[in-house]
Amino acid sequence: MTIFRAARPRVLLTAVAAGALLLTSACGATAPTAQDQASGTTAPAPASPTATPTPTPKPKGEADPALKAFYGQQITWADCPADPKAEQAKIDTSGMQCGKLHVPLDYADPAADAIDLALIRYRAGDQDKRIGSLMVNPGGPGASGVEMVEYGAKDFAGTLHSRFDVIGFDPRGTGSSAPVVCYDDKQLDAVNQLDAPDDPAERKAAQVKQSTDHAAACQAKSGRLLPFVGTRNTARDLDVLRAVVGDRKLNYLGISYGTYLGALYAEEFPQNTGRLILDGAVDPAQDTLDHGVDQQVGFEKSFERFAVDCVENHADECPLGKDRNKAAKKAADFLDGLHDHPLTTKDGRELGRDMAWTGVISLLYGDEKTSWQYLRNSLGWAMVRGKGDYLMAFADDYNGRDQKGHYSPMDEANRAISCADAARPAPTPEHAQQAVDRLLAEAPLLSKGVTVADYTEPGCAHWPFQTQEKPHPIRAEGAAPILVVGTTGDPATPYSSAEKLAKGFARATLLTRVGEGHGAFGKGNTCIDQAMDAYLTDGTLPAEGTRCG
Repeated sequence: MTIFRAARPRVLLTAVAAGALLLTSACGATAPTAQDQASGTTAPAPASPTATPTPTPKPKGEADPALKAFYGQQITWADCPADPKAEQAKIDTSGMQCGKLHVPLDYADPAADAIDLALIRYRAGDQDKRIGSLMVNPGGPGASGVEMVEYGAKDFAGTLHSRFDVIGFDPRGTGSSAPVVCYDDKQLDAVNQLDAPDDPAERKAAQVKQSTDHAAACQAKSGRLLPFVGTRNTARDLDVLRAVVGDRKLNYLGISYGTYLGALYAEEFPQNTGRLILDGAVDPAQDTLDHGVDQQVGFEKSFERFAVDCVENHADECPLGKDRNKAAKKAADFLDGLHDHPLTTKDGRELGRDMAWTGVISLLYGDEKTSWQYLRNSLGWAMVRGKGDYLMAFADDYNGRDQKGHYSPMDEANRAISCADAARPAPTPEHAQQAVDRLLAEAPLLSKGVTVADYTEPGCAHWPFQTQEKPHPIRAEGAAPILVVGTTGDPATPYSSAEKLAKGFARATLLTRVGEGHGAFGKGNTCIDQAMDAYLTDGTLPAEGTRCG
């Protein structure tokens, strides 16, 4: 599963200060799992900001003569290159083809420069009944749509694969599509290994230095890309892709951050919308600080529900004691204690507090049937046996680190895209105090030690590119009906965000999954799967108020 990077308070504070909140999904599209990676065992000086560019004019799409060559191109589909990770996981990629899409770097000046986007196509199983293409995005920003299709083919099995060419793409700045590069693997290891200081003043200084150093590195290595990796440009790329594969209307499945991409597409190209499913929804009008607080509270609640379930339903394997009211705190105290007493893993690294919490948070993205079992086992190995390899492995999975210590471009792309999408102004003292008060009241375990000083800077304050994009409600007048899907126990994109997104659209229906984990697609819920299939294949929307348990 791909995971978002924001939940442990000190990690969250750094992300919020930078304006980067990662919202990838746990959709089941995954490379070999972190559980398999753990020790081979089976167990459970700042860069100067660039000038703000002139806003890109409203696109004409296919009607724009300057874009004619891009809209008229032909994709050369061929066998995908060998992928050792897929082979190791015994994933059959024989029915898949790969290609590239040529798009302008800057839509305001298409002739100036161009980049190539990596594509994958899982051809429809029944060509006689093929409807068209289904474009997909797994979240992020920064997650790979190519990997979503390659590693998650089983999630499309049945009706979707039968009736659609499922097409994944790596958005600009990510994966194999002109990726943003800032740090090398050793530098990322060093950053991720650090525990944020407990002292507020020291934490603030460390946060500013880390943000400044990282921004300077990104500017040095990827400065040409940074102004053009925002989601609005990716939505324009998506329209080029729609036209090039021969679809009159866009059929699309976006999960988590992918819902923001889908919403922006509907805003930019309402006349080209077909059947859009937005699952694990982001509220595009919400301030990033408020969204971060909502996430923190969401993960705290999910963690508490996990702890109660551990004690009450899995007593024989639960390391959290027998008191349901103290179980979550017992785990939190242990994890916090790793700041002073880290566990050494078999590869010689140290599992400190923040990496351990990262491993825990990564598993709260999944559902209560599978991921919670992994979490029970991973905490048991750490708390009872003193072995941190499993929590470290899941933290690595979350951070995009493979067994050889190589990082995917996801985290770097996340920062760049987030700062291109919305640079939050510094909160007022009242807003910052409200955020802290709510965190301490509703997420005391994950927000231990948080202070107003952690929220004094604007988002992306040290980033070399300052965007004009701002959070805003999206109405998408003229778009076809949109299906929004929300999960009641979703910690990363709380259910209220799905309600707000659906209400904001001119025409939308909300479908509810009752359960735990982030997103509904790929969770094995027959009710959800049938509703999605019916909408995509024949346009039948579920009845208003439909809830799938």
